[in-house]
Amino acid sequence: MAGSRPLTDEIGAQLAGWGVVAELETRGRRSAEPVTAAVGFVEDDDGSLLVAAGDPGAAWARNLEADPRCRVAIGDRREEMIAEPLAGPEAARAVRALILRYGTPAERLGRGPAFRLRSAGPRASR
Repeated sequence: MAGSRPLTDEIGAQLAGWGVVAELETRGRRSAEPVTAAVGFVEDDDGSLLVAAGDPGAAWARNLEADPRCRVAIGDRREEMIAEPLAGPEAARAVRALILRYGTPAERLGRGPAFRLRSAGPRASR
């Protein structure tokens, strides 16, 4: 609901609508309620999405660690996905790709967890 969302959520939703970021819906690890965050992403060659947190305590990342199921919205694309934690060279590749896409604001990436988001089934729309 547009009127009841904080401004940062509204901006995140608008950027996701333009395809600049992904609107990621996770399940709160304590509340079990749906929680939405705007996150930077890079689409990999296989169609999966690479995401990384700039802080080890990022709520969306901790939620994915607790329950890897999520929903993603980017432009007209809506998809149920499963998060797979990345480590070592795979995490470094994801962070590098995100920094190249988003530039300086992404320089904190690598301090938090990184994930590959894979489709959990047929795409709703693309």
